[in-house]
Amino acid sequence: MKVAFIGTHGVGKTTLAFGLASHLKQLGANVGFLEEVARRCPFPINEDTSLEAQTWIQVETIRREIELTKVYPEIVCDRSVLDNYCYMELRFGRQEAILGLVRHWSSTYDLLVKVPINEEYLQADGMRSTDRVFQRAIDELLDSLLEETRIPYRPFTTLEDTVEQARLISGRLPIA
Repeated sequence: MKVAFIGTHGVGKTTLAFGLASHLKQLGANVGFLEEVARRCPFPINEDTSLEAQTWIQVETIRREIELTKVYPEIVCDRSVLDNYCYMELRFGRQEAILGLVRHWSSTYDLLVKVPINEEYLQADGMRSTDRVFQRAIDELLDSLLEETRIPYRPFTTLEDTVEQARLISGRLPIA
């Protein structure tokens, strides 16, 4: 089972992903956790990103997901290739080859959970942009791509609902 929280930056995906991973571990799951790889990107990100940076992020995300699936039966991801792709498309326009890979790779997620913008949540963390216009542009592009590609996802409601969805998908986790 592979679950990813998707959405623009600064909406609480990391907090939710950690919460889900922790809860699943409490249920007895052997869970791997994939942190947002953009934080380790050796190139500029956000509004000043490069095509090289965004390609590195996509490839590194896929590489780490493959690596984790060889060790853990359940994986929680803080982002997916789809929402990472939005930063590339917003800056450089449609990249058909990469989008094809993103469409294909998105089928490997058992559950994508879209986290909406919380106007009070965006905080300076020294890494991600605090520009609300940029944040909204990424969110709108993600919504558009979700509609266009018809990649299945669930809107985030509560962490408990996400735990229940993960439990149902896995079929191995006991009821909390």
